[in-house]
Amino acid sequence: MRAVVQRVSKASVSVAGEVVGAIDEPGLLVLVGVTHDDTVAMADALAEKIWNLRILREERSCAQTAAPLLVVSQFTLYADTRKGRRPSWNAAAPGGISEPLVDAFVAALRRRGAVVETGRFGAMMEVSLVNDGPMTIVLEL
Repeated sequence: MRAVVQRVSKASVSVAGEVVGAIDEPGLLVLVGVTHDDTVAMADALAEKIWNLRILREERSCAQTAAPLLVVSQFTLYADTRKGRRPSWNAAAPGGISEPLVDAFVAALRRRGAVVETGRFGAMMEVSLVNDGPMTIVLEL
C-alpha cells in the first residue's frame, strides 16, 4: 500500500458537485493506493503508522490531538511512467481487491478512535485542500 499524507488546515472531496467528505479543522488528507499483493494486515499497519505519525503542529500526531482525517482512494499512486508518455496502471489493484482494503484501512483508523471522512470509491472526485506547511509525506508498506 502507498499513501500520500498531507497536513491540512481543511480539506474536502466532492462528487458531481456534492461534498461527500470534509474536514474543516487541522488534520490529515490521506490519498491511498493499493497494489495486487496488499493485505488487510498491511492496511492495519499503515493505519497505525499514519495515526501515530508526528507531523501535526508541535510534532504531535492524530492519536495525540484527535485531529480528523480525510481518506481518498487513489489508484494513480501506482502509475508507472518509466516508459513513454502514457502511464501504465498495471501495478494498481482492481476495484474488487482495492476497495475492501481501503475500507479496512478506514476501519483500522476508526478502531483507533480516529474521526475519518472519506471520498467515494471509484467516482470521479474533486479534492480541495489547504496544505498546512506545506507538509507532504509519502509512505509505502
